[in-house]
Amino acid sequence: MPASDIDLAEDALGRISEVIIFEDDVENKANVKDDSTSDSTVKGRQENVLDGSSPVIYHYLNFDTLLPSPFTTSSISQEKPSRPPQPDLKKFTSPFDWSESRKNFMIWLSCIATTITAYTAGSYSPAVGQMAAEWNVSEVAALVGITSFCCGFGIAPMVLAPFSEIQGRYPVFVGAGIVFFICQICCAVTRSYAGMIVARFWAGCGSSVFSTMVGGVVSDLYHAHNRNTPMALFSGGALIGTGLGPMVSAFIAQNANWRWVFWVQVITCGVLVSAMTLFFKETRGSIILSKKARCLNEWYEEMERAGYVGFDMPVTPGSERTTSQRIRWKVKSDEERESISKMIGISVYRPFHLLVTEPVVFFFSLWVAFAWAVLYLTFRSIPLVFGRSHGFNIRESGAVFASMIVGATLSTVLSVYQDRLLARYLASSVKNIENSGRIRRAIDMSSPEGRLYFACIESALLPIGLFWFGWTQFPSIPWIVPALSVACATMGIYSIYLATFNYLADTYHRYASSALAAQSFCRNVLGGVFPLCTTSMFIHLTFQGAASLLGGLAALLTIVPWVLVLYGPKIRARSKFASEIM
Repeated sequence: MPASDIDLAEDALGRISEVIIFEDDVENKANVKDDSTSDSTVKGRQENVLDGSSPVIYHYLNFDTLLPSPFTTSSISQEKPSRPPQPDLKKFTSPFDWSESRKNFMIWLSCIATTITAYTAGSYSPAVGQMAAEWNVSEVAALVGITSFCCGFGIAPMVLAPFSEIQGRYPVFVGAGIVFFICQICCAVTRSYAGMIVARFWAGCGSSVFSTMVGGVVSDLYHAHNRNTPMALFSGGALIGTGLGPMVSAFIAQNANWRWVFWVQVITCGVLVSAMTLFFKETRGSIILSKKARCLNEWYEEMERAGYVGFDMPVTPGSERTTSQRIRWKVKSDEERESISKMIGISVYRPFHLLVTEPVVFFFSLWVAFAWAVLYLTFRSIPLVFGRSHGFNIRESGAVFASMIVGATLSTVLSVYQDRLLARYLASSVKNIENSGRIRRAIDMSSPEGRLYFACIESALLPIGLFWFGWTQFPSIPWIVPALSVACATMGIYSIYLATFNYLADTYHRYASSALAAQSFCRNVLGGVFPLCTTSMFIHLTFQGAASLLGGLAALLTIVPWVLVLYGPKIRARSKFASEIM
């Protein structure tokens, strides 16, 4: 009589549901032979007697793989111990299939980390005067702390990105976060100018993962058509933190001393690293799948040691007939992965290769780098301009950065809803137009260029804000007027930042990380350099002249999204990298 049949199937949550059908004479199955045929079939199953010496057959595992049923024909032990309990596979569910509440928690935690990182970048500038006086250096020399931070911020992701592919997001986040925390302590206690510059560089390296890799977390959790809202929140966190840093630190520097500027960062960073360590879960699908394969293989080994050898596998793919096999699982991405040294080499080389060979990457990098440089330029221009035109002290100048927070918040809310509103408008409008097919082709929201429609208009807020800022800086004009221009310019910067991430990710797909690393490097290097020349530029060119120069360059660069909206498909077709995925 046949032995008990144990049927296992994986449900939508990655758990194994179990149905056990017991039949009499369980012990006799391995000893029964049919002389008329070498194959006995039970429900279309081809039986093989397996034991610990039978060959192991490896199969590829993915999140959609239906797990086979154990089929025990081993004669190792006539009295087998109880079958080892099946592992809980719910924790190995694909991140795409996580509950919305779990996804939302991960996104909010990641965006808060991005905000704290941006806060660190901007909080340095209000304390520059005190540090310069203590170390007897110029304020421009003290500002090099921003430059060194940005250099670390731009370089580190090229080296750390391969580690996140091999080890996953979690260990990279936690490890880099610990470095970030230690370097913040070094900034707070250092007694030398050189020590501050070095500590800021490594703080930039450690904090970079909470900005550059958050985009990777978003792509781990959401398919392309669902990424607009989380990417909008991520971009908003970056700009809100940039405004929050100088606003809070100016108050601290005015009422305490510069070291407390960094002690506050130590506290916030410590809370962040603790939260990441305790609550952040691995989101990279290939890493989760590898852990699932390892867990199943360990369970199979326990089953075999208990005398349960073999699983029912289809004779051929898609066949209803099965045969018992001694199996193990492996993951294709583990086999395709290069060595860590080669991956680091590619991670460093490819961004610069794309930068010089891909016009799309070059012009987007130029566009967003200029916008980011203007953002960092405000660290010096706002205290300088408002101090001279309106007599503001450090704390009052820091309060002006609240307008940056307002602009970033408004842009975030607008970005969350604008794509939905446009899609709804198009759906209702084409019903009343005869040639609706042409309109759908002209306004294709599913194409990469669909990410740029709003940026074409909203990016113009950057040059408008710059001209507004420069030509309202007179003592006779209330301070609130130029303060509002900061909010306007921030909204323009936000649209450029978000459009760059979305368009490069949609255009280059598997090369997206390299394309984004290229723009990140350019953005952070230029952002780190601009504060060094801000004072000289605004004094020698006058407030109006400097703002007009920047506004003119910003207006010139607003042509970038228009060119891509009109000619994007043709440009992508000529691209070696982008055409591979068209």
